[in-house]
Amino acid sequence: MTGMLVERVMKNTSCFAVLAATALWTGSGVAHAQPRKPVLDAAARCAALAGLKLRDTSIASAVLVPARPAETAIAADVPGYRSFCRVVARVRSEPGSDIGVELWLPVHGWTGVFHGNGSGGFAGTFALGYSGMVEGLRRGFATATTDAGTAPATPLEGDALIGQPRKWRDWGRLSTHAMTTTGKAITRAFYGQVPRRSYYTGCSTGGQMGLIEALHYPDDYDGILVGAPVMNRTWGHAAVLWNYAAANRVPGALLSDAKLKLLNTAAIATCWRQGHALAGDRFISDPLNCKFDPQVLQCTGAASDGCLTHREVATARAFYSGPTDRDGKPRFHGWLPGSEMPDTFGWSFLQKPIDGQPPFGALFKWVFGANWDWKDFDFDRDMPIVDTRLDAIVNDATRGSLARFAARGGKLIVFHGLADTLVPPAQSVAFFDRHAGQMGGAGKLSESARLFLAPGMMHCGGGTGPDAFNTTLGIPPRPPSDDARHDLFSALIAWADTGQAPDRVVATKFATEEPGRIDMQRPLCPYPQRAVYRGTGSTAAVSNFRCEAPSDR
Repeated sequence: MTGMLVERVMKNTSCFAVLAATALWTGSGVAHAQPRKPVLDAAARCAALAGLKLRDTSIASAVLVPARPAETAIAADVPGYRSFCRVVARVRSEPGSDIGVELWLPVHGWTGVFHGNGSGGFAGTFALGYSGMVEGLRRGFATATTDAGTAPATPLEGDALIGQPRKWRDWGRLSTHAMTTTGKAITRAFYGQVPRRSYYTGCSTGGQMGLIEALHYPDDYDGILVGAPVMNRTWGHAAVLWNYAAANRVPGALLSDAKLKLLNTAAIATCWRQGHALAGDRFISDPLNCKFDPQVLQCTGAASDGCLTHREVATARAFYSGPTDRDGKPRFHGWLPGSEMPDTFGWSFLQKPIDGQPPFGALFKWVFGANWDWKDFDFDRDMPIVDTRLDAIVNDATRGSLARFAARGGKLIVFHGLADTLVPPAQSVAFFDRHAGQMGGAGKLSESARLFLAPGMMHCGGGTGPDAFNTTLGIPPRPPSDDARHDLFSALIAWADTGQAPDRVVATKFATEEPGRIDMQRPLCPYPQRAVYRGTGSTAAVSNFRCEAPSDR
């Protein structure tokens, strides 16, 4: 439930170090909106923001960051970046609330656009928004992020929030709107005019934050791009706990990396035989419709890495089913065939403790106290207690309507990796099906909102399938082009600005051993369409696929 690969990003929490390492400043090709105030002394104009008076807001710092030209080094080229004013603000609207906002304001060439970015996990830091801000700055946008009001929590650790329900509320709903209104006010003060357009990007918790904006603050953004959005927070965390408990309650149930690879190979082979995968692919094209029972791998003799024991089969089944009640009735979504990855944030991550507790288990401590023990948790008995305490505070992405956002011309794009193991992909499908019912059908909904499912992609990126199709993520690498055909962010902007809806986007898989070399490209199609192989030509070429609606719809 982190927005990106937290362990890599959090190694460097300095804004300037992240920017110097990853910023790409090239011409965006967009006509620049000229500020009404002439650029006289950029440093003085930036510093003056420290004295800006906004309701419930204090400006902690306002510092000019000088431009840095691109450099050519022996090891690799070092990209440069334009000069910008870096502002950090704190929004404290009532006791217990302290929402941090960071804003980068390009000194020259502002395009008139405000760009908000989300966080990940329990948030508590600005760092998870930096990759999106780098892209916003590259395009000449005033770009912002927030710590979601949860500091000193960290993306993977939420124990610091025990006993602080206002911080849960800021995290669950309020912080993104506070970032947006504060960021726009500071932008207006710096440039002397209001933004002409506003866009939002985020993944995971950042995806949830974007949906909250569309559902409950529809006037904040013209276009919203979110990936792997967490919607039902309480049951999303319960699903992770369910997996952890299945692997750790009894000895011999944990799935080793070798057993995960065995499961993955068998799942792909099974789905291929059912027509839901292509020969030669290391991922499943349509895992939502594939049926796979891990019992086919159960040992008939002595245990070995070539088969699964009875307890290992039970663990795998728990991962696929997701939480169930005592009678085996599903309570939430599980993970799809093809997601059995011994990778960062894969199935191996879900089985291993973080600081002695299940991943993201702090949410249950908010309800049961700091001494909560996962081994005593009973899903039938305890989840009603969790929902009674937290549902109204953290699950607003499961409520509301997209009608007002659509009525004002807002555009929403959601993407989700079908091999995601932190946020079940079926949750995004259910979200679109639910809102299609509210909006008068899938066709009507598609005029304002579209879902793109990425086969083989894990949480926000990574995995064995093509995952480069969004310039704001930072990880995976940038797509080969940032035009609307290859980049969902550019596609969102084109849709909001010109009304040209994205009918498909090209997803790219780069070679791991040779940076820049393309291994494969596939189209991502708007749900319920899916990519279908034409039957001839290389399966690595996007031209040999078409988007097609399933026959049962």
